Amino acid sequence: MTHPELIPGLAGIPAAESSISFINGLEGLLSYRGIRIEELSAQSHYEEVCWLLWNGELPTQAQLDQFKLRLRPHRELNADLKKFVRGLPQSGHPMEALQASMATLGMVSPGVDLKSADSRLDACERVLGAMGTLIASCERHRQGLDLVEPDPELSVAANFLYCLNGERPDEIKTRVLDCALVLHAEHTMNASTFACRVVASTETSPYTAVSAAVGSLFGPLHGGANERVLRQLESIGGKENVEAWVDKKMAAKEKIMGFGHRVYKTKDPRAHDLQKLAGQLFETHGSTPLYDTALELERIVTDRLGDRGIYPNVDFFSGIVYQKLGIPTDVFTPIFALSRTAGWLAHWMEQMEDNKLFRPGQIYTGRKDVHYVPMAQR
Repeated sequence: MTHPELIPGLAGIPAAESSISFINGLEGLLSYRGIRIEELSAQSHYEEVCWLLWNGELPTQAQLDQFKLRLRPHRELNADLKKFVRGLPQSGHPMEALQASMATLGMVSPGVDLKSADSRLDACERVLGAMGTLIASCERHRQGLDLVEPDPELSVAANFLYCLNGERPDEIKTRVLDCALVLHAEHTMNASTFACRVVASTETSPYTAVSAAVGSLFGPLHGGANERVLRQLESIGGKENVEAWVDKKMAAKEKIMGFGHRVYKTKDPRAHDLQKLAGQLFETHGSTPLYDTALELERIVTDRLGDRGIYPNVDFFSGIVYQKLGIPTDVFTPIFALSRTAGWLAHWMEQMEDNKLFRPGQIYTGRKDVHYVPMAQR
């Protein structure tokens, strides 16, 4: 019997048809609904991008204003959900807290009628509205601090920083985080998006599907990469040590975190925009040795490996930016989740339009025709 060919990790195997985003790795192109990420990161903001991903086109001013108004009440956490957050173990990782609290959000929210477009949209808006507050509240609880009530006048980005730090961020900090949210909002059929669609295909709510996506994002091969980049930069010990450190890594044929991408064979298009804003942030609020180390590392690695298509990816700069914004290192991945919620929900909606349960096959490699052996004969 001839077995079908195994493709490890389903690499390159289409799992669905989608009109949400597009990637051309050879050209370094990423677009949301046909609009290149460079245009969106320069001219748009997170709420508008959410609308675009969900609806397929940019909103009018009236549509955007109404969307923002509908999100506002969902930022406030239900009393039972606050009680749940305050009862979480303070020793747990923020991603574990987020996954648990997202599932709990579904328990305290109205049931979802999957046959009703209005009910599906309401549930998605509840998930998106609560996500930033949940992350910030879980982190403040972990630090033993009082929870901060969201400010309805602030944007998603500004409100997250406010609920996390208790201070209203200035314009440049808000703009930098908002840009990072736009850049991470969607990225075709990555691991967490696939997890979201698989769970969605069982006809479950967006609360459950997003909770599953959060679990997938937690792994270091996916959302946890920017944490590892920051620890790597700290381990180098300064700009003056970069060249010797790179020499040692290359001699040992070890991976340098923050460089190269599974899809892109040129510089990650998201890294360009985040690097520009990082420069503005550090210029306004002061540089750090870690930022100088990062710039030197980019220069040396690009010079030596650029001809192989190895360039900085978005994770290389996002961790440095988040640290400068006063965000703890292990909260970096939850911010990734906040951003990617827009894309996850777009895929959940798309899956619901013409749903078919995911049921892939496998290649069996075990024994056959084995008979049961009674206990006395073993």
